[in-house]
Amino acid sequence: MPIIVDIDVMLAKRKLSVGELAERVGITPANLAVLKNGRAKAIRFTTLNALCEVLDCQPGDLLRFETVDLM
Repeated sequence: MPIIVDIDVMLAKRKLSVGELAERVGITPANLAVLKNGRAKAIRFTTLNALCEVLDCQPGDLLRFETVDLM
């Protein structure tokens, strides 16, 4: 998938655990793990907003696009 999720980078920078971030954002640790590991098919804007508020970052700090070379 060409969308890369960099939540783990922000967690390390902010010195937060997945459990602590999930609690502050208001989602389950399992759902955060799905998102963090790049297995999510979608993210709600309300969840993205909450992640950005808690991590004090911009959406581009959490998500990035990488082209996939099919050859």
